[in-house]
Amino acid sequence: MSTIQRPRPAKTVPSVPAYRAFLRELATFGFVGFVGTLITFFGANLMRAWLGGSPVISVVVPTVLSTLTSYLANRFWTFRHRDSDGSGREVVTFFALNGVGLLIQVLCTGFTYYTLGLHGSVAYNAALLAGLGLGSAFRYWSYKKWVFTPAAA
Repeated sequence: MSTIQRPRPAKTVPSVPAYRAFLRELATFGFVGFVGTLITFFGANLMRAWLGGSPVISVVVPTVLSTLTSYLANRFWTFRHRDSDGSGREVVTFFALNGVGLLIQVLCTGFTYYTLGLHGSVAYNAALLAGLGLGSAFRYWSYKKWVFTPAAA
């Protein structure tokens, strides 16, 4: 004898107010960015001072290392609640947008060093921080728009 099975009610997950979810996401993104900034800042200064790297190359190498770290932390922590289709599109888009962020950093550093002729460490670090700030703002906006998209309904 067969019985009619009734569908089980869906489990409800308590919803978090939108502003709290945004603040959590922004705070974790900020922390990941802070770690990435430390990697970039100290790596760039180390390369420039101890290894004699050019001001532009000394920004690029640590930023690439920071980008790898940031991708993993953002994917598995900051934006873990957002979908990933597993196609590789996310990774390619992430690194392409980070290339734009890196370009912003390089332009700030290069402009200060080559155009303004400011070669001291204070000017270098100010340009580096300005580039990191502008690049981070671009990255946050672009990650939400194109990389870590909202979960499908």
